[in-house]
Amino acid sequence: MRLKIWLVILSFLGTTVAQACTSIVLNSTDNGRVYARTMEFGIPLKSAVLITPRGYDFKGVGIDGAPGSGKNWTSKYAVIGANAFGLPIYVDGLNEAGLAGGLLNAPNTALYQNPTQAQSANSIASQQLLVYVLTNFANVAEVKNALPKMFVNSSPLKEWGGVAKSRMTLHDTTGASLVVEYLDAKLVMTDNAIGTMTNDPAFSWHLQNIGNYANLSGTDKKPMVFNDQKFMAASSGNGLHGLPGSFLSPDRFIRASMLVMNTPPATTDTQERRAWHIMNNFDIPYGAIHLDSSSGYGGGVNSYEYTEWTVVANLKTKTYKIRSFENPGVLTVTFSEADMNSKSLKSIPLLK
Repeated sequence: MRLKIWLVILSFLGTTVAQACTSIVLNSTDNGRVYARTMEFGIPLKSAVLITPRGYDFKGVGIDGAPGSGKNWTSKYAVIGANAFGLPIYVDGLNEAGLAGGLLNAPNTALYQNPTQAQSANSIASQQLLVYVLTNFANVAEVKNALPKMFVNSSPLKEWGGVAKSRMTLHDTTGASLVVEYLDAKLVMTDNAIGTMTNDPAFSWHLQNIGNYANLSGTDKKPMVFNDQKFMAASSGNGLHGLPGSFLSPDRFIRASMLVMNTPPATTDTQERRAWHIMNNFDIPYGAIHLDSSSGYGGGVNSYEYTEWTVVANLKTKTYKIRSFENPGVLTVTFSEADMNSKSLKSIPLLK
């Protein structure tokens, strides 16, 4: 079984581009939730904190790639989050209703729908998916009801260098978590009991893979005894011995899931502090992933992939916190600090 799993992994690695995002959610004992994620990519995303007010008009990108030819909308909810390339899109965010989530790169599995010219006006480009969801809906149930009624097309994003292929993870204050994928040009929505998400392969594959690590536990194992001789572990920590430690997406998914499942119950404030420590396990140092253009990995990019920024969002207090590679100090943004009825978008540099 393990051999078959690695053959599947290797088949994905043959054409992969830079992708190492990891996301989690922690529930609390006081009806709160904490969402956290890292962002890694092979080129600088030039992210900033973007604040979208209520009542802001967005132009949907249709199948011809032109803004306004797709599904246009006006924001119902204010949003705080991280954008990319200075554009009015989100790759991660939290809205004022307590719906949070992010886009995670999925270059080998994401394949969007093919709306006709007549259906183009009811479609948006893939890079607009998260900003559309966060500005329109208050919870996962509303998202599950709305997305089947519209299309997500494959209009390329110039700054991305092609179609922005990703999957979306969402969490709300009711306790629901959802993974949204577009596979084989079809919408696939899956409830996420653990709340963990990384990159390719597809989410269903990751869920199946968890069973291969059923022997792991945060609780230390008892010493082995044979012929009246006791064999002790070298130190504490043997419960998670065998936890995969590489930066491969399947390894990160297992590592994140085990850390989440073994986190004891606690209040929201405590879980927020714990989330930072969990995400430290996925902070990729500069130089650990070199995208050699001649290797076939990284889509021809010759660069280093590292953690550009890490987010921890408190769904109960509606607080969005982010730290970046250049500025490891935590930048905190709340809805009370911004004019949610402004007529314009507001950008806050991560270096602030």
